[in-house]
Amino acid sequence: MPQLKVVISGGGTGGHIFPALAIADALKKVHPDADILFVGAKGRMEMERVPAAGYPIKGLWISGFQRKLTIDNLSFPFKVLSSVVKARSILKEFKPHAAIGVGGYASGPLLRMATALRIPSVIQEQNSFPGVTNRILAPKVDRICVAYEGMDRWFPKGKIVFTGNPLRPVISGKLPEKQTACAFFGLEPTKPVLLVIGGSLGARTINQAIAAQLEAFVKKGYQLLWQTGKTYAEEATHLCESVGNPALKTLAFIDRMDMAYAAADVVVSRAGAMSVAELCAVGKPAILVPSPNVAEDHQTKNAMALVKKNAAILVSDKSAPIELAKAIDLLMNDQVRQSELRTAISAMAKRDAAEDIAAEILKLISL
Repeated sequence: MPQLKVVISGGGTGGHIFPALAIADALKKVHPDADILFVGAKGRMEMERVPAAGYPIKGLWISGFQRKLTIDNLSFPFKVLSSVVKARSILKEFKPHAAIGVGGYASGPLLRMATALRIPSVIQEQNSFPGVTNRILAPKVDRICVAYEGMDRWFPKGKIVFTGNPLRPVISGKLPEKQTACAFFGLEPTKPVLLVIGGSLGARTINQAIAAQLEAFVKKGYQLLWQTGKTYAEEATHLCESVGNPALKTLAFIDRMDMAYAAADVVVSRAGAMSVAELCAVGKPAILVPSPNVAEDHQTKNAMALVKKNAAILVSDKSAPIELAKAIDLLMNDQVRQSELRTAISAMAKRDAAEDIAAEILKLISL
């Protein structure tokens, strides 16, 4: 049997990178000698994270189109042209059996050329409301793996497969014990832990709301595990040090999210598709603060899919400066509500998504 060759494109945030890596790992389980090449956007997170995970990656000169008038928009048509030409060159040279797009700037040019070259192609749509690029590509690709029901509003029904969102292996398995996880971060296992994650790049509104409550958290006996993102890390560390309590922990990025989830009693998070999928898998009571800076306000739609099933609490970004602290207090002090949320969100988990997507990809390939 010929060696399996697959190209996976996309990135920009952990929400795109982690599912891409999970799909690659699932393919490797079935075909250990598979040759998997990633294609990302130059200067974006994937150019570091993917090689760190052991996979090769090539970069395209591509970025998003800004909704407001900027100088960067002037170069956008040239970036698209450059990326399409480079994507074609990569595909012609690599000769993959299949191409997968997981979202992010590089995904569009790569899948567009893959479909033009008649390479079996798959979209992995993570959100409950798809972006413009995937809606444009949908008629041309062979399969569309989705994580939410009712996606035939935007995609051809015959191409849709409900798989869920792929999870990092450390999340899809059994979490460590709470005592072990607390010891890992230097926290006390007998005291409540609030985990705050604004996504891999951080979240300004959440960070500011949490910063205003540091002294109050200490007085109320809450321990804090706070992923700030790189841009806010230094300021957050300074603020926590000024309070002078070891129960306040800040990290720019949490590599061991399995430990973080295991330590947490309550989680505050953005509502990116992968954050939602992980929260379902770990079954944690969550307060979701959707980012307003995303296409079509899709994070609010992701959050509402949980809220409608009584599986999460929603606080809008606009109201977060005042309402987030209130929501945290109510949930941290209500064990019954925490239990209700844990039960409902756990029921929405889909843990075999990466394997199911890998199976769909292999169905398309004739080796």
